[in-house]
Amino acid sequence: EEEGLQPGAAHGILTRDPQMRLIIDQARRVAASDATVTIFGESGTGKELFARAIHDASPRRHKPFIPVNCAAFSKELIESELFGHLKGAFTGAASDRKGAFEEAEGGTIFLDEVGELPLELQAKLLRVLESKEIRRVGSSRPISVDVRIVAATNRNLHREVRAGRFREDLFYRLFVVPLTLPPLRNRRGDIEMLIQHFLETRSVGRIPPRLSDEARQRLVSHDWPGNVRELKNTIERALLLHSGDTIEASDITFPLQTTAAAPDDGLLYVLGKTMADIEREVIRIHLVAYQGNRRLTAETLGMARSTLQTRIKAYGLDNEDEW
Repeated sequence: EEEGLQPGAAHGILTRDPQMRLIIDQARRVAASDATVTIFGESGTGKELFARAIHDASPRRHKPFIPVNCAAFSKELIESELFGHLKGAFTGAASDRKGAFEEAEGGTIFLDEVGELPLELQAKLLRVLESKEIRRVGSSRPISVDVRIVAATNRNLHREVRAGRFREDLFYRLFVVPLTLPPLRNRRGDIEMLIQHFLETRSVGRIPPRLSDEARQRLVSHDWPGNVRELKNTIERALLLHSGDTIEASDITFPLQTTAAAPDDGLLYVLGKTMADIEREVIRIHLVAYQGNRRLTAETLGMARSTLQTRIKAYGLDNEDEW
């Protein structure tokens, strides 16, 4: 009944780490209630996995789970995305449309990156939490909603409140049950288990390659600023780049942030050396694998689509005949 919150079970929540097990236990205990949960953690730590697991372990599990990335929509569109709109409410509103709150009726809405909501929308979200009613854009008629809210952010909301960028009253409404996920560098005992998991799940239908000792050492000693998502993407790149039945250290590449020692063109750097040729090949292989789908390629590589478009042009990969 509570498979969604078993370590190593659903949604890829794999851990032996005592701190993570404690958080899983906290999440399991709160899942049965309708309490608002806010999940804090760096990008890539698994906030949406936890939100889905909480939903799956709750009495609402047979109803919809609707995720909304509050940072993915413009200031003008996020209200419609959340609350829906009436036909003609704004330019392009060709018909009535339900928003995420109505779509999630009886279930759970996951507000990812809730710290990115503009102040005006924060006020409207607060009213929804207080009244259990929403209003579509262009309508004055309230619609009752029965939805459990799970929110997430990689921002420090205490700091955002002090800076006047986040409403204090909304903060306390969301801060009923806070869960803070540790970064991967603080749960190093899980790294080897996650490496093996991704090697197996990304090698469907074939025997996973082995890791050389040097490759394994390179992986376990990395700080993983992008957390579990970065680890998954790194293993996927290695599986695409390696040859034979062994992944070598040279197959392990990290898309680092630019540093003082590196120019700010955002190229891949490995051990201080430009790896533009490897980056080009990684992008090309992903475009081939995804039949030219740039959204999937960008997501898998952990790269903004605008950055990917720039790389594709710079590397001469904009000829669709290549894939």
